[in-house]
Amino acid sequence: MEFKLIIKKLNNTITKDEGIVFDNWYQESKIHRNYFDKVKANYQNDVFNVDIEKGWQAISKKIESPKSKKHLYWKYAVAASLVTFLVFNFVFNKKDALNSESNSPVIVNQNIKAGTDRAILTLGDGTNLVLEKGKELVTTNLTTNGTQIIYNETEKSSHEVDYNYLTIPRGAQFFVELSDGTKVWLNSESKLKYPVNFSERETRQVELVYGEAYFEVSPSTLHNGTKFIVNNDNQKIEVLGTEFNVKAYASELIIATTLVHGKVNIKYQGEDHILLPNQQSKLDINSNTISIDAVDVYHEISWKNGVFSFNNKSLKEIMVVLSRWYDFEVVFKNKQVENEEFVGVLGKNDKIEDILLNLKNLGIIKDFKFDDKKIFIE
Repeated sequence: MEFKLIIKKLNNTITKDEGIVFDNWYQESKIHRNYFDKVKANYQNDVFNVDIEKGWQAISKKIESPKSKKHLYWKYAVAASLVTFLVFNFVFNKKDALNSESNSPVIVNQNIKAGTDRAILTLGDGTNLVLEKGKELVTTNLTTNGTQIIYNETEKSSHEVDYNYLTIPRGAQFFVELSDGTKVWLNSESKLKYPVNFSERETRQVELVYGEAYFEVSPSTLHNGTKFIVNNDNQKIEVLGTEFNVKAYASELIIATTLVHGKVNIKYQGEDHILLPNQQSKLDINSNTISIDAVDVYHEISWKNGVFSFNNKSLKEIMVVLSRWYDFEVVFKNKQVENEEFVGVLGKNDKIEDILLNLKNLGIIKDFKFDDKKIFIE
């Protein structure tokens, strides 16, 4: 949710289309409604004329801090708002006040940029095709404009199933529609294996080799009742027709499956684990255990819709997510800031130097430096 839409809503200047976006966001969860209420309360209290320190204290007192956790909701909202920083609007007389008050120089980094639509398609014969904007390809089985692939359902045959691999590098994302109509959004540093054409009357199966993917599965009723299964080295997800997110990065020890709509059955070590909407399973690879908890799915799937939404995530966890999208390596020279927790929303097209500069100006980090595609945080 862009912060400017909230301000437009409060000023009654929001358009009809923007109003639909706002209403969907507002109804999506209690967290969003509470966020809007807090913004509205501060907006009506008019804190534009107070000084920076008093303004910050006034806003901070309005936010309840969870026990045993340092809660920096508004602080991070400043650092990571999509268009306008929250405290900038409430405390400063103009949007760029923080930078004008700061002695920090304007930093421009040409080596680390926001990700884009890009992928490597590996055909059944081992041929690798680089897919990116401007590169179109049309074959008997597929059509791509360089930003997505659409597979065509061709005549079934009794021959061996032909598989394709779609690899999404760091700093990229991609969309693919499989031959059965299933839609898959793939996040950075991910790899999907799937058949060019699913066999008739046989279970439809794909494999998330690693990474993160959002699935909108074509229902079994359209495919002679055949189930759809997403395989991974550590678990199997069985669905009939639903929407869910799977996060299974090779570098992480937790595999998280989040159900948005429908119903899925996670099979692990011979046991079934049923997920219902707004629930998330976490498979701990070290302990070989699965836990299921209720979650706000907005935070889990926001990456697919062009934003990153962080809910009580540490700076270290946030930097892992950002490093995949912007394709950089991060080194914390000050280990103490790694565990600072934030809640906020960040646009996927924001410049990394702007994000870091605001963290510095707010005193969350002392300093940062670039070295090619490596970032040092102090």
